[in-house]
Amino acid sequence: MEVLYFSAGRSLYEMKKEAQEWIMEERPAPVSFICLAADPSRKGRLYGGTFNEGLWISNDSGKTWVPAGSGISHNRVMSVAVSSTEVKNGCHVVWAGTEPSGLFRSEDGGETWVDCPALLDLPSKSSWSFPPRPYTHHVRWIEPDIHEKNRIFVGIELGGVMKSEDKGGSWEDRKPNSQHDCHALTTHPQAPGRIYEAAGGGYAESFDSGNSWQTFNEGLEPYNYLVDIAVDSGDADTMVAAASRSPYEAYDPSRARTILVRREDGGSWSPVYKGLPDAECSSVFALTSHPFQSGIFYAVNNLGFYLSFDAGQSWEKAPLDWPDDLTGERIHGFAMVVSED
Repeated sequence: MEVLYFSAGRSLYEMKKEAQEWIMEERPAPVSFICLAADPSRKGRLYGGTFNEGLWISNDSGKTWVPAGSGISHNRVMSVAVSSTEVKNGCHVVWAGTEPSGLFRSEDGGETWVDCPALLDLPSKSSWSFPPRPYTHHVRWIEPDIHEKNRIFVGIELGGVMKSEDKGGSWEDRKPNSQHDCHALTTHPQAPGRIYEAAGGGYAESFDSGNSWQTFNEGLEPYNYLVDIAVDSGDADTMVAAASRSPYEAYDPSRARTILVRREDGGSWSPVYKGLPDAECSSVFALTSHPFQSGIFYAVNNLGFYLSFDAGQSWEKAPLDWPDDLTGERIHGFAMVVSED
């Protein structure tokens, strides 16, 4: 069964496919979540980060929530991730990123946390600054490497992509040709060493585990402000990204103008329109791909939930009863779990 979660306002939304039909349920939340992660090994386990109220945990798919345990020293939890490869004490390791920038690790399902302070010793740290709040910066994305359990990447907004080869104990600074305004990172099950980055300056990728990078923006202009990216699970060279012309037009539905862009086989980026809403008042999409079935992508924004079955070339809107109040909301977080039941 396929289950996807996203948050908007003070609600969590669960979408699941049953008997070939998608069903969506709204679940009121005690706080507003700005990031989500699901533990695929523990049914119903979700982690949600908030802007001022810390990290929260649910064990029943978002019906109820409790604050995470002690050890995260900042209340603004901007990113959260569950490692698919590292297990400690019977739990998949969980990572949380904060504003100001900090990275925290839990080996007991979020009951206790330890800091990774060496992240803040990097030479570039003095230049990190988030433009809307230039006095600070944050860990926007956390990407545990699915091929090497000791390796983890974090994206600092605005600072760049940092890498650790020892579970956060020590860090390598950003590399030339990577993007400094990092918004999203992903890896691929069939391509060890490959890293994909969606950023405010466009797209960058690495083929050697983040040791070197190249930027590739051909075809993006003027939509070269990328916010999210997903890659076909069966083809490491086919990807879809959520794009806008600027941050001003990305997030707020009242002034948004966003599209999806697609790239395959190392070619140029191209816009995708078939089956998607008009760019006007369409806030930036959150994206993911099916982890086991090639060619299937999912996208959600303020106007609906969209699916592609041809590797992102065309899309169809799921026939859900979409709440009117969602059209004015920014979508936060997008987590997917696929199970056999």
